[in-house]
Amino acid sequence: MRFYGEDTAVSVAIEALMKINRRDTAAKLRGEREKDLGLNKISLDLTENDYRVKYREYIFKEYQYIIDRNARLGETVTLNSRYTKLIMVNEHRHEKEREHEIMAMGQRHAEIMKKQAISSITIDSLFNPNKNGQVPETVVLVGAAGIGKTVTARKIMLDWAAGKLYQENFDYVSYINCRELNLLTNDKSVADIILKNYPINNAPIEHIFMHPEKLLFIIDGFDELRFNLDQPESDLCSDPWEKKAVEVILGSLFRRTVLRECYLIITTRPIALEKLRQHVKCAYYAEILGYSEEDREEYFYKFFGNDRQALHAFNFISENEVLFTMCFVPIMCWIICTVLKQQMERGEDLVQTSKTVTGVYILFLFCLKDSSSSNLKLQMQTQMRRLCSLAVDGIWEQKILFEEKDIKKHGLDQADFLPLFLNENIFQRDIGSVSAYSFIHLSFQEFFAALFYVLEEDEDTRKDSVTPKREVNTLLAYYGKSRHYLMLTVRFLFGLLNENRRKDIEEKLGYKMLPNLKTDVGTWISSFYPSANNQIEDLEALYCLYESQEEQLVKNALMHFTKLELRGKLLTPMDQQVLSFCVKSCPQMKSLLICHCGFRLESHEEKEFQGPSKQLCQEQGTQSPIYLLCQALKEPNCKLETLKLWSCNLTSSCFEDLNSVLRKNDSLRELDLGDNVPGDYGVQVLCEGVKQSKLERLGLWSCRLTGACCGDLSAVLSTKQSLIELELGHNDVGDFAVRRLCEGLKHPNCKLQRLRLWWCKFTGTCCGDLAAVLRSNRSLVELELGGNEHLGDAGVQQLCEGLKHPNCKLQKLGLNDCDLTAGCCRELSIVLSTSQTLTELDLRENQLGHSGVKLLCEGLKHLNCKLQKLRLSRHMVQKETKQELGAVKEIKAGLVIESNW
Repeated sequence: MRFYGEDTAVSVAIEALMKINRRDTAAKLRGEREKDLGLNKISLDLTENDYRVKYREYIFKEYQYIIDRNARLGETVTLNSRYTKLIMVNEHRHEKEREHEIMAMGQRHAEIMKKQAISSITIDSLFNPNKNGQVPETVVLVGAAGIGKTVTARKIMLDWAAGKLYQENFDYVSYINCRELNLLTNDKSVADIILKNYPINNAPIEHIFMHPEKLLFIIDGFDELRFNLDQPESDLCSDPWEKKAVEVILGSLFRRTVLRECYLIITTRPIALEKLRQHVKCAYYAEILGYSEEDREEYFYKFFGNDRQALHAFNFISENEVLFTMCFVPIMCWIICTVLKQQMERGEDLVQTSKTVTGVYILFLFCLKDSSSSNLKLQMQTQMRRLCSLAVDGIWEQKILFEEKDIKKHGLDQADFLPLFLNENIFQRDIGSVSAYSFIHLSFQEFFAALFYVLEEDEDTRKDSVTPKREVNTLLAYYGKSRHYLMLTVRFLFGLLNENRRKDIEEKLGYKMLPNLKTDVGTWISSFYPSANNQIEDLEALYCLYESQEEQLVKNALMHFTKLELRGKLLTPMDQQVLSFCVKSCPQMKSLLICHCGFRLESHEEKEFQGPSKQLCQEQGTQSPIYLLCQALKEPNCKLETLKLWSCNLTSSCFEDLNSVLRKNDSLRELDLGDNVPGDYGVQVLCEGVKQSKLERLGLWSCRLTGACCGDLSAVLSTKQSLIELELGHNDVGDFAVRRLCEGLKHPNCKLQRLRLWWCKFTGTCCGDLAAVLRSNRSLVELELGGNEHLGDAGVQQLCEGLKHPNCKLQKLGLNDCDLTAGCCRELSIVLSTSQTLTELDLRENQLGHSGVKLLCEGLKHLNCKLQKLRLSRHMVQKETKQELGAVKEIKAGLVIESNW
């Protein structure tokens, strides 16, 4: 009595009597204690209430923190600051519904989850009366690996301790970890298991047993139990003080031979449901499905604790369809957030350094392995190949729900291993039910299928294999034909070629990887794009190369390709990331054309967020849509010579990025930015980069320019001797702007050879300046002035003064649709008869009439005329005009006259 204290001494005596099989005496002693407890109810109630308060305080302290898997000493996070509600439903889903959920990706998957969220239940309703008014005594929470079962269990413990949950239902809640139970070898009683959670001596355990209806057990991880629960009824215990093997104690709780009125919450993976159903009756079923799109967003904000970082990370991951989909799994959400946060803390750019899809799935594999029991880790090596074999058979047979016979065929019918990677689904068929197995999502099946092709077989695995020999080349060839089916499997295959990942898999999982696969896949790329002109026309194979993150592999695979053309596509940030990686990794690529494409920014920028303000959302969009591409163009390995970005809605911010490209890229020779919206400011910024580049050709047609930027362009012309071509058509620059350009064109340093000013809304008043350019600039060989309908005869007459000058070296002159008549044809005729360089003249869409053409013919017939091509409109050529032109052709047989007549 002095050693234990009065109450504990009685407990020890009862336990001793039980061990020597004096059960009657033990029961009598327990009865006397209960009688004594009744006599002293008032004082004991006070003691018990005090203890209950202390117990709640203890549980709150124990469960208020969570420790991240990669936490360092002292790093903790409160559960409430991280916990995000999960979708839970209390209904079994139909087979087709489950198939759609497994296969869905991106927004389609988000819509399915959103629909499920409508009927979602909450943890505070688990013990609500059902439609018959009955309160469930046992609740089974079902969910896949990493879906949040344990966190939910711990959240229930915490909220109960904080007085937020089940206050009227339970006085005590006890948490039982099934993995820890596996380690217990000595006999235990129900009392022992309960007391393990109790921090203070003299716990009022007798009082607790007197009111079992106020006691809740949370049994977490039923699927991880490693012992048999099939004990005969006679072996079960009814006395909570009786010591038995742990499996007997647990079986007694499940089958309610002990503490019949207590309540249970049991968490399990779906694969163990059938086993659980044999031992638990009348259970309330609730399935944890994971996060909805809104829940994922909330998790990001809670994880980062910084609205700016959370918004940036969430927007970034939203653009990766596969990773965004898999964020419905909480452990995947944690992996992705952890990786992104570490990158941000290192000051790295997410879009350039983030893990690929393969990288994240490998981390998921490592997480499941690390969280498994030691026994399961030993099994994993032998079982993984079988799992991959099941996955690849399913991919080829287009099967995502597997029957029992499939599981047995592949040797996977072992209770320990199967729950880690597969879900069991029970579907009703006629008057019975069947079990079907699936990966948590089709993307996981495709990942394991890809792993099948890279794992090296040993003698044992070859003997065990039930899968026909499947060659990588067969996979690649089939995908090359279908261009969609097997897409993700092939991408994962490329991702598994990465040397660092291969080393990680070999070191952490103990597998050997096949060598020499890179040669096979590199050769395959050439067959994927069988173009005769060494041109790539979509991003599909580039996605595969990006997944590898192996620059040397990219170089080897693309060594025969010099051109990349993309037309009519909306390029997502993920597309841009892939494009940029391949551009910077392929020095053989010389030409890039992106035409009628959109560069989409993060799609969630315009959403109404609960976390950050609208201003913060706007600040996140400060990078231009082509920022990623421009970063790649600045890489030393990039040797691109021609860049054409037509009709891509590029604004001034894009031109700022292009300015930085021109300052750093020494190889770029041609830049065509036609049909964009940079405005004058964008061009002014671009000109600063042009001055420091080696650019030879610059296209700025249809860019909504006015005369405001022509001073900067003129400065470029007067300083940049490498620039030989400038295209400014379809801009409303007007007379003043042309005069400004002429100042640069007349400068001795100007070496421009081709100037195109069609449809620029200038008049004949600036033709004197253009004539002065022709007299002084000996490099200009092409001048396009078509479409300037107010140029008129007077303007052309002035222009001819320059054309006749001996210094003029012009070879090609465009004057179509310039409101010309016969009034300018005499001067043009003189030019034709005197110019020794002019070889092409375009006069279409003018009103020259027969008299005008007749005057031109005089010049054309002259012996000194060097013209080779004359373009006239059909309406100019009447019958008598044809005769004049025919006479010219007789003299100048080499002259081509285009008029469609």
